[in-house]
Order: sequence, then C-alpha cells, then structure tokens
Amino acid sequence: MAKNPDAYLLYEYMDKISYTVRAKIRLSETIDDKLLNEAAQEAVTTLPYFSVKAVLDEGGNYVIQHNDAPVPVIPEDPDNRLVLGSEKLGRHLFAITYRADTVWFSFSHSVCGGYGLMFWVKTTLYLYLSKKYGDIEKPDEIKLPGTLPDPEETALPDPDLLPDDKPVSRYTGGSTNIGITRFLKHLLNPFSKDVYYFQLTIPSDKFMDYARSIDGTPNTVLSALYFKSCVDYFKEKKDTHLSVRIADDYRKDIGAEKSYRDFVRLLHIKYDWNMRDETIEKLSMRARGEIIRQSQPELSYERYKNLVKVHNGIDEQPDLKSRKKYAKANSTFRNDTRDTFTISYTKPVDWGGMSQYINDFFLLTDGDLMLEVIALKDKFCIAFQLVNKDKEPFERFCRLLEKENIPYEASVQQKRMLPRIELP
Repeated sequence: MAKNPDAYLLYEYMDKISYTVRAKIRLSETIDDKLLNEAAQEAVTTLPYFSVKAVLDEGGNYVIQHNDAPVPVIPEDPDNRLVLGSEKLGRHLFAITYRADTVWFSFSHSVCGGYGLMFWVKTTLYLYLSKKYGDIEKPDEIKLPGTLPDPEETALPDPDLLPDDKPVSRYTGGSTNIGITRFLKHLLNPFSKDVYYFQLTIPSDKFMDYARSIDGTPNTVLSALYFKSCVDYFKEKKDTHLSVRIADDYRKDIGAEKSYRDFVRLLHIKYDWNMRDETIEKLSMRARGEIIRQSQPELSYERYKNLVKVHNGIDEQPDLKSRKKYAKANSTFRNDTRDTFTISYTKPVDWGGMSQYINDFFLLTDGDLMLEVIALKDKFCIAFQLVNKDKEPFERFCRLLEKENIPYEASVQQKRMLPRIELP
C-alpha cells in the first residue's frame, strides 16, 4: 500500500452511506466541559493518528494529514448532526460532544474501527475522570500523555508474507430474506432524521448464566434470540431463509493484533424457516457450529489480501472520479454477503477504576435490524438499531427475553443522528 490506508474508505463515502460511528457514554455526574476539553487535547498527543484531516493532493488522491487544530469538544445539538471534516470542526474526522451526564465520541469509520475507538475513549475518559476525581485505578493498555505510540499500532502486515492456503470450507449462503422493503427508503436517504434505535441493558451475570446453561456464547445466544423473536415478523418466501451475520475481528490472524485500524470480516449463520420452533439452545448450537467452521485463519488471509488488492486498484485509477467509481464497485463492505440481522459484539474491556463512573455505553452505527453490543463489567449494553419507527422487531425481542427469564431494561425509541463527512 503506497498511501495511508486510513484514506481509502473515503472514496466510498457518499450520500447513501454514512461510514461514521458514534459512541454514547453516560457517566455518573454532569460533564465538566473544561476538564473534558483538557483531557481530549492531552489524549490525542498519544494518539496522533486520530488528530487528522483529509486533503486532496495534486493527483486527486485523498490523503490523511496531521491536524494541528484542537480536537472539537462542543455541546451536543440533538437537532443538528455533526459534519466531520468541516471547517466548524477544524476539519477533524474525530469529535467529542456532551450534554448533561453524557458524552459522545464521533468519528469517520475510514480511519479506525471499534478496536481503535477504545484507544481514544479509554484514554480520554481516564484523563477526564482522573482530573475530576483524583487518582483512580489505571486500566490495562491505557495511553497516557508522554508515551509514544507503539509501532505495532500503525504497522501493516505484508500480504505477500501471509500463507496462500485455501480454506477448508466457506459459507455458501443462498437466497436470504433481507426485508428490503423495510430499508429501501433509508437507502435513498440514510441521513433522514427518522432512523432509530433502542437502548437495551441486560445484567452481565444473568445473561452469562443463561449462556452457560445452554453452552452458548453472547454471539450465539443473541443470534438465536434474534432469529427466534423475528422469524414470524417476516413473510415466509419459498426457497429463501433468514440469516444472521456476526462481525469478527481478524487482526490477530494477520499479525496486526495491536493495530487501531478496522480489520473485520463477517461470519454468517443460516436459519431455515422450519427452525422457528426449535429451542434457543438448539439454535445457539447451530450458530456455534457455524462460527467454528468459519473461524479459519485462511479466510482472514484472503480477506486482507483482497483489501490490499482493492486499495492498489484505487491507486491505479487516473483521477478522483475514477477512484470513487472503482472503490464503490469493488468495495469489500458492499460486496459482503447480505443477511437479515447483524450482530457486532465488543468483548469486555478493562476499565480499571473508571467502571464506577460509567453507567452505560452504546455504540451507534449504520444498519437495520442490527445489534451493537458493548460488554461492561455489570451489564451488556445493546443498541437495537432500526431504520424506521416500526417497533415490532424490538418488542418481539423483548417478549422473548421475558419468556426466557432474562431480565432487561429498555429505553424509549431514540434517533441515531450519525454524522456526515465533508470531504475536500
């Protein structure tokens, strides 16, 4: 890769796809904006790859450059979405907003994914909470001012050094019912304000006790619950099925375990209509078997090599218009197998002494019938994401939790308001 790979997803950005993410964290007390701003500016000194802006070079290439402007820390405006990369935000692709006891971390998905997000969130919150409350227990992998980035955070694997072995098997898919009539309007206007989510919290001990009782994992249990709760929501169609896709971080497979970049591929769980009466235990076992079958490092090598190939192909195009056209046509994201439901589970993170000050943590992304799951010490925080006001999928899911005696708390329906990106 001749250029910084953080720029390549920008070629795919368009009015129909956001490629932005928001982390919403509610703390135990009202935010002190002065201390939060101080913490934010100190945090990026240890994370220079997040203090950046996008520019166009003379050849019409998107380039990521260092940004000397202060990282934006501004009040949250619930009626107007952020525009990352705008002059108002100092052209930053990362920004922090706050209101009352809640802070939002918003960023371009081009630069990093969920793993890198935790670098930023943990460092900023640790510095903020330390300023407000004094010494608190330091979590693992925190990045304090005065420390330099680990070279492995920015290193990129050489695709030519990865094995060329073929996977033993791969998911073959089929005709999945993706409920296209639900999100067709959203595809035409993803920045509509009528895009929603529910906040759902489940006590960690109760949820894990349930998972262990059926020999399941959070991913397999949620997969089974999702299918079971919504199978009758969809109209059965001959020669089709429903499926769940699960985001799988493959950085360890390719030797990029410490990278802040987004190395994610998808695992697919296929459910036939006639499985609707199966128990959660059996459906979870099916999911577990598929996850094991698809968790082959050879598939990770293949994914990464294809990603590099696409990036090189973008570089070979003669101008910006051609690069955008090529990026969209060859996107590893858009060309992924389509599924009915999506689950993205961020495994437990060490928060050290910060845990006592964090009430909940929700991750907001783009997608329909999508669960973004954050595991805190005492609870699972699930953003149940929908593209319209139809509450039925969420209500069905909650009724099934009750049937399975899994306790939960749910919020009212809320708007997502993902940021836009303004490109040069």
